[in-house]
Amino acid sequence: MISSPLWLPATLMAGATQAWRTAIQRRVSHSLSLNGAGLVRYLYGIPFTLALLGLYRFSFPAPWPTLQPRFLLFCIAGGLAQIIATNLLILAFSHRNFVVGTAYSKTEAVQGAILSFLLMGERLAALSWAGVGCGVAGVMLLSTGGKRMGPVDFLRALGQPAAITGMASGFFFALTAIGIRRATQQVGGDDRILAALIVLCITVLLQTLILGGWMLARERGEIGRVFASWRVSGQVGLLSALGSACWFTGFATAPVALVRIVGQIEVVFTMAFGHFYLKERMRRSEAIGLILVVTGVLLALAGAF
Repeated sequence: MISSPLWLPATLMAGATQAWRTAIQRRVSHSLSLNGAGLVRYLYGIPFTLALLGLYRFSFPAPWPTLQPRFLLFCIAGGLAQIIATNLLILAFSHRNFVVGTAYSKTEAVQGAILSFLLMGERLAALSWAGVGCGVAGVMLLSTGGKRMGPVDFLRALGQPAAITGMASGFFFALTAIGIRRATQQVGGDDRILAALIVLCITVLLQTLILGGWMLARERGEIGRVFASWRVSGQVGLLSALGSACWFTGFATAPVALVRIVGQIEVVFTMAFGHFYLKERMRRSEAIGLILVVTGVLLALAGAF
């Protein structure tokens, strides 16, 4: 159920911000471990998420909303699912078949649509379902990097480690979205933006404690490198906070699957950045993939309105 038209610009902004953040975070990942690169997103995002909440409260003063008993449980579930999903995606890349791992991780939109229906009873119109399928097909085509991989090739690759971890990553990303949406529903009042920002602040704090605690126990030496990278990591934290605020607002105001399929517009921003800024040549398969992604977004929107 869509509770506010704000979900659409918030989701589009989330896609653009995430593409930007990913480009910068690549610089950090070269000097930090897997968990260290993940920690900077949460640790350096804390001051910016708190600033966003404070700025919103100052601009729109209102009584503090009540939090339902299961609020913290859903924040923990969503935050932990995101940590697992991110690590599984990187693990998929470490296997031999990078293409298959990437492609199958993009089944997140389909898995999210199914899980949100089973767990929350969210229903999509037929056009929106067509948009989900079209968008996933487009992202899969983009993931092939110009290589020919038909439907039979993808089915045969199901047993590969990259495919298994890729789909598992998509599954946990879908659970992340559902956990965040359920957490925002545990915040009282009609202000869904405030609910999203409250959930964001608590979730980021919990993620920092969970991942930071793990690293203190297992990768203590990496903590110093995380703090030493503050110049670049601070940028990652800022963009992560802005992007997550937009994602959480989308999840708070619209069905999970709808937000995720529109959010795949991120790949369009990424490809445009590579083509116009980095002067990279666009392959024919990439152009077709982009057309499919945009068509999927338009179909999803047509089914929503």
